Amino acid sequence: MEFEKTFIDGLLLVKPDVFPDERGYFFEAYNQKKYIEGGLNPFFVQDNISKSVKGTVRGLHYQIGSSAQGKLCSVITGKVLDVAVDIRFGSPTFGKYYSVELSEENKFQLWIPVGFAHGFSVLSDEAIFSYKCTALYDKKSERSILLDDTDLNIDWKVKDRIISAKDLLAKPFKEIDKDFVYSN
Repeated sequence: MEFEKTFIDGLLLVKPDVFPDERGYFFEAYNQKKYIEGGLNPFFVQDNISKSVKGTVRGLHYQIGSSAQGKLCSVITGKVLDVAVDIRFGSPTFGKYYSVELSEENKFQLWIPVGFAHGFSVLSDEAIFSYKCTALYDKKSERSILLDDTDLNIDWKVKDRIISAKDLLAKPFKEIDKDFVYSN
């Protein structure tokens, strides 16, 4: 299992060891010992799975306070563009985003620690997206940033977007509160 640092402090791309054979393949989606050896020791309390059709964009979501979530994201079927935006005030990469294709073919995972907004777009006909969370969902703590915010300028790589009414009402990036402060 390989843990690859990204240009944003704290974000890691995880590349599991995959063992294919004539029957299909096998890989460990999570192994606590290997994650600790790779520098991660999250305590997961909730697993989420969503199924979405091509063109769906979900995000940019995050939770605040004691409900702030770290997420380990992966794709079971299909392909998505997974996006994490640094919302830690004082970070050298504040307002920057990292995006990566996660797919059933590459089996990559993205570790997104607390202090990031998260979203994804579906690039295949449909996708089943899975993410492990370090805090439980709490409606009162949830926040959203407009996914088309011009300051972030994210290329979601989809044309005819399917977006929830809730996500269309999200805040512009410039209006987010100082819920996370970077500490190195």
